Amino acid sequence: MHTPASMVMGIVFAPLGLVLVFTAAITPQWREGQARLGMTGVKGQGVGVRSGAVEALLLLCSDGLWESCLQVEHSELKQCWPVSGPYQRDPRVRLAQGLILSSLFLCGTGIVLACIGVRCWTDIPMRGVAATGGLLVVTAGLLSLTALGVYTHNLGKLGMAFPSQGINYPRFPHLILRPAGSLYFGWLGSCLQVVGGIALMFSFKRARYPTCPACPELTVCPACRSCPEITKHDTEVYEVSC
Repeated sequence: MHTPASMVMGIVFAPLGLVLVFTAAITPQWREGQARLGMTGVKGQGVGVRSGAVEALLLLCSDGLWESCLQVEHSELKQCWPVSGPYQRDPRVRLAQGLILSSLFLCGTGIVLACIGVRCWTDIPMRGVAATGGLLVVTAGLLSLTALGVYTHNLGKLGMAFPSQGINYPRFPHLILRPAGSLYFGWLGSCLQVVGGIALMFSFKRARYPTCPACPELTVCPACRSCPEITKHDTEVYEVSC
């Protein structure tokens, strides 16, 4: 028997969404910004530059849920460290961390149940198990969407010791923060989780089996071949319309 299209769609979209959300969770590009710092350099004689010349240094800063990074533009100088300080203690960051971890766990559990329910190696899928897995995947997608929404809405305020400074780091007063690539991976992955989970939930719909011509009130599964009067044509119709 062919696997229903909704199950195939769900079993493809759900793992893809899980990979994207996991990638977003472990990468430190949820928000980023540039800070231009002035550095005073002393040049020797013969160089043609007077002592005390000011040279601008552009720093690229980025934050994730568990890691922050700082890099000098146009150079290989980059340093990353676990999040700390006010940013780590911010309740909105902690909420996003908890929601993402819960989402990953539920989505993984849902995919396992969906794989068991689809049972591509047998004739009859376990529709209830597959649909339950889809429900868990949808819940996981909604949790990650909530985490992304909370983070994006408060992106410039996270970890700010002084709210009046708006979206500027206290250490870098000229740093303006904006959404980074990991957020877009997370949004895409969460949407795929929701779509894949909804597709799996269509498994709750009862399959249409052909009936025995001798006993029309009796629903017979074509895989069982329990009624000799069921024709091959009926079985093929079932395979397409299930």
